Amino acid sequence: MTTLTIHTPQDMGELGARIAGELRAGDVIALNGELGAGKTTFTRGLGEALNVRGPVTSPTFVLARTHPSHAGGPPLVHVDAYRLSHPAELDDLDIDFEASVVVVEWAAGMLDAVTDEWLELRIDRPLGGVESSEGVEPRVVRITGHGPRWAGYELAQP
Repeated sequence: MTTLTIHTPQDMGELGARIAGELRAGDVIALNGELGAGKTTFTRGLGEALNVRGPVTSPTFVLARTHPSHAGGPPLVHVDAYRLSHPAELDDLDIDFEASVVVVEWAAGMLDAVTDEWLELRIDRPLGGVESSEGVEPRVVRITGHGPRWAGYELAQP
């Protein structure tokens, strides 16, 4: 497991970009954290680094949004599982997991039905966190690998 303190939204986007460099088609990223923790900000940075089309925004109302690559790489599929009540509903979205990089927000308990390996990021705001001069509270991100692809994963240093 890797634990990081992320101080600003820009840093969260940069974390997404760093992890994007390690991804390939078939990879799944699970994001968990409270509302406003930085899940979409992370995904936006990841999408920019993957050079995908369109602005990466929260897919809350559409459940899943596909962003094709401008660079010939795999598309980014961004899923918001908040309104899903069962893992089978994620499978019902008919996402091409093998050919895409898939990011699932609110992923806790949702991935076992669709994959046996994923990289999980748990994003927490520490209680009583000290705000920066810009009024931003730091986040603590815990990165854990699941399954053979991500066994023993440690984030590469910049």
